[in-house]
Amino acid sequence: MSNLVSAQNASIAEDINKKTFLVSDKVICQKVTFKNRYGITLVGDLYTPKNSSDELLPALAISGPFGAVKEQSSGLYAQSMAERGFIALAFDPSYTGESGGEPRHVASPDINTEDLSAAVDFLGIQKKVDRNKIGMIGICGFGGFALNAAAVDKRIKAVVATSMYDITRAASKGYFDKVTLDERTKALEQVSLQRWRDAENGKPAYGQCPNPDKLKGDEPEFVKSYFDYYKTERGFHPSSINSNGSWTITNSFSLMNMPILTYIKEISPRPILLIAGENAHSRYFSEDAYNAASEPKELMIISNAVHVDLYDRLDVIPFDKLKSFFNENLK
Repeated sequence: MSNLVSAQNASIAEDINKKTFLVSDKVICQKVTFKNRYGITLVGDLYTPKNSSDELLPALAISGPFGAVKEQSSGLYAQSMAERGFIALAFDPSYTGESGGEPRHVASPDINTEDLSAAVDFLGIQKKVDRNKIGMIGICGFGGFALNAAAVDKRIKAVVATSMYDITRAASKGYFDKVTLDERTKALEQVSLQRWRDAENGKPAYGQCPNPDKLKGDEPEFVKSYFDYYKTERGFHPSSINSNGSWTITNSFSLMNMPILTYIKEISPRPILLIAGENAHSRYFSEDAYNAASEPKELMIISNAVHVDLYDRLDVIPFDKLKSFFNENLK
């Protein structure tokens, strides 16, 4: 291999692994791999507090937002919680980032929920982890998947969802459930026909990047907020679908047919903490999940915050609240 090719490969690897947040000197970050129940290899960053004692530590599985990678928001959450005494795993979901799965850039309500349980599998066999003290944090779309995972996986002792989206509800009904049955039917007809085109071509077709490369200025405020995070130096990452890629055109097929919060009441008696911005366009997802869940549950509204403020704003994300919530409930 030439020196030029070696340098190019090193540059690519550096770009892929570069974090969108400042790296802390208080934690150790280790690249890890593990498999989910379907045999897909997942890649994660395991954050461990430096100079921790021989005592077993509580652990957290963390993923999201939907279409993001572990070098973005979930990695920041994992690092911040490791600074507070937890072993925390941020990982790329199946078919995205560095994780395996073909074709690329596909989401699944079942497999993405399974990814979170697979993270619990991995954490529970680590020598420094107390497997009886494992919690979960889901961000944005993975807030919904985290609630779904907690409902079925009784090893998860406490769950937090921040800026939560119910992706299946949004895909099926649109924002604020405004999609009519006729509109839903037409959308599904188009996706169904796309499957024939994909079958004829032997590969899936892809849509546009979820976020535009440029703003016209008349977009809704939440679109501008997404752009400000994913398309600028603040949060851009080359491996992130939301920054630099696109989903398959048929990606919504299963999302539109499988409501993931059907069994949210069965998380009880394990506690739920939902955190949303006061001015977030997605706030109603958290409020509805809170109303549907059984006790113990808590809804925390962050004053003046919008959806993406809970992705990376260290002065907005209530990390000390997360610490106290898990310290109280991972027993």
